[in-house]
Amino acid sequence: MPSVYQVKEVFYTLQGEGARSGRAAVFCRFAGCNLWSGLERDRATARCDFCDTDFRGTDGPGGGRFESAEALAEQILRQWPRREKGRADGGYVVCTGGEPLLQLDAALIEALHARGFEVAVETNGTQPAPPGIDWLCVSPKANAPLVIETGDELKLIFPQPAAPPERFAQLDFAEFLLQPMDGPRLAEHTRQALAYCQTHPQWRLGLQLHKLLGIP
Repeated sequence: MPSVYQVKEVFYTLQGEGARSGRAAVFCRFAGCNLWSGLERDRATARCDFCDTDFRGTDGPGGGRFESAEALAEQILRQWPRREKGRADGGYVVCTGGEPLLQLDAALIEALHARGFEVAVETNGTQPAPPGIDWLCVSPKANAPLVIETGDELKLIFPQPAAPPERFAQLDFAEFLLQPMDGPRLAEHTRQALAYCQTHPQWRLGLQLHKLLGIP
C-alpha cells in the first residue's frame, strides 16, 4: 500500500474512450508512469513515445497528495453529482494515469466499493492488478512487457509497427478495440484502423469521443 496517493486530477465527465464510451464517470488520474517521465525532453527515448496526457505533478483540478485510501475515496465521492448518505450508488470511477497500477491498491478499491462505486482501470498492462477491479482495460505498448493477459477490454493504440493487433488477438479479453493514434497523422491512422477492423471483425474501432465533443 502506498504511504500516500499522488493524484494529478479528479474530475467528473463522460468516459471518452473504449467499450464504455459515453458513460458518466469520475476520472481519477494518478501521477507518474513507468514508460515515460512526462517530460518532452525524454519523449524520443521513452518506451511509450506517443502519450497525449499530462500526468506530471498533483496540481490539476481535484488533484493532490492523499494520505489514505479513505481520503482519496472521499475526494472522488465529492465529484459524483448524486450522493445520498455518503454513497454514490450507481457511481462509476475510472482510475487512469499515467499508470494507475503503480499506486492503485486493494485498500482504495475497497474504499470506493464501500461508497457505491464501480471501479474501472485503464492500464498499460505492465504491472499486476490488485483484486476487486470491476472493469479492466489494458492498452499494450510495443516496447513494454505485458503482464496482464486477461481482462474486460484490450484497447490497442494503432498503428504501432512493433505491436500489431495479431500479437494480442488470442488473449483472454471480452472486447478488442483499435484506437487510431492521435497526432498530425490522425486522419491516416483512422483510415488504417477502419480498414483493419473491416477485415478483422474481432476488432472494433474506438474513437476519442471526449476530443470530438470538446470535453475533459
